[in-house]
Amino acid sequence: VQLQASGGGFVQVGDSLRLSCAVSGRSFGSYTMTWFRQAPGKTREFVAAIKWSNGLKHYADSVRGLFAISRDNAKNTLYLQLNSLKPEDTGVYYCAAAELLEWGPNFRSPSEYDSWGQGTLVTVSS
Repeated sequence: VQLQASGGGFVQVGDSLRLSCAVSGRSFGSYTMTWFRQAPGKTREFVAAIKWSNGLKHYADSVRGLFAISRDNAKNTLYLQLNSLKPEDTGVYYCAAAELLEWGPNFRSPSEYDSWGQGTLVTVSS
């Protein structure tokens, strides 16, 4: 599959933002779609994942209750709603996809994903 992320920007503390990831290619029913982020000077970290087939979701502890992942089957688009943004949410946000991925101990690892979008930058200013 091919992924293209968009929607990043420069916002203030407490603002909201919605990221989008356009998905194209083969059928996505067996895929896990995930958002990662990478802050300056840090490693890429898991944010949220969704199973395209049934909408099952999982969040990193740091964003649970603040961010929301969703998908629109008709538009072939993955979303990440970012609420109550903080300076530590600053980074490049990437969408990624993996087929037939078991949600075991490693599914939050970037190495489990073989399809990546180009990233979209979110900057939260205080």
